[in-house]
Amino acid sequence: MKCEWKEYQLKDLAINYDKQRIPLSKMERLQRQGRYRYYGAQGIIDYVDDYIFDGEYLLVAEDGENLKSHKQPIAQVIDGKFWVNNHAHIIQGNELCNTKYLCYAINNLDISGYITGSAQPKLNQVNLNSIRLNIPDREIQDKIVYILESLDSKIINNNYINKNLSVLIQTIYQKRFTSKCQRMLSDICMYSKDRISVDDLTLDAYFSTENMLPNKAGVTTATSLPSTAQTTKCHIGDVLISNIRPYFKKIIYCHREGGCSSDVLCISPSSKKLSAFLYGVLYSDSFFDFMVAGSKGTKMPRGDKQQIMTYPIYVPTNDELDEYNAIAMPILDDIYRNTMENSNLSSLRDTLLPRLISGEVNVSSVKI
Repeated sequence: MKCEWKEYQLKDLAINYDKQRIPLSKMERLQRQGRYRYYGAQGIIDYVDDYIFDGEYLLVAEDGENLKSHKQPIAQVIDGKFWVNNHAHIIQGNELCNTKYLCYAINNLDISGYITGSAQPKLNQVNLNSIRLNIPDREIQDKIVYILESLDSKIINNNYINKNLSVLIQTIYQKRFTSKCQRMLSDICMYSKDRISVDDLTLDAYFSTENMLPNKAGVTTATSLPSTAQTTKCHIGDVLISNIRPYFKKIIYCHREGGCSSDVLCISPSSKKLSAFLYGVLYSDSFFDFMVAGSKGTKMPRGDKQQIMTYPIYVPTNDELDEYNAIAMPILDDIYRNTMENSNLSSLRDTLLPRLISGEVNVSSVKI
């Protein structure tokens, strides 16, 4: 399909709604708790009792370290009723540009030349409006969005399924094993003391707090390996949890060997038979509350490793474990398969995105 690509400034492609933003202080938000999402530069930071916007909009981070590091996308499409503070620009594509296409295009663009500030990177409105984009006509944009969104939708759906599967495991665990607790966590596990050479690691087998998803349902690939020669080794059946508050809820069951950073606790069961049970213990809200209560530090509190191992548990019999594993292990395997599918889908999307956005790949040649 023949298509003409033209260069525009972002101000020619989008309507800006920054003047409608209203920041709320933490105290104001505490007094106005509700069901509507309250967004900052990089996502939801609270829920309040009212909304400013209703519809499909594009939020672009106005400030923050991520503008330079790009550890997360700087632009995100938001739909529905929500509130935005003054740390995110809010725009919509006009008749020339699909809002979702604009999101993909901005996230694919090197915007370093538009960022000001060193200690606190900032993308002000003038520089945002002056960003130059080379785009095709609207019909091609819509087709590109359809292709990329099909991949993203499958990833989102897999994460949703995984979250529900994790909740299912927790429900089964709670029903079977929380009636009486006469032992401690240290009776069934220990912290991994094994080390692995960083040279033997791949990015998809290295875990830190940054690349453990907050919904506990999957992982993203690390962007870099540590500069140290060695790091903690993770074994099949180990359970990883983030050890930096407020990220204690991030958890992964290991289906493969790998490594983790010092901000992640790698906990190894004393028997492989206890692996799924250990995951159920560490996923529980009561364990999270226990870990928070014992955390130490002010700026970035960490879990107390000794205190964590005193968490009270019930140690199941072999028959009870067999019954539990017969249900829980297939669920954990499903979570892993969905996670691996997401990894492949993400790689495909990340390969296609720049080639579609640049026109290198013809949309008619892509089959989804």
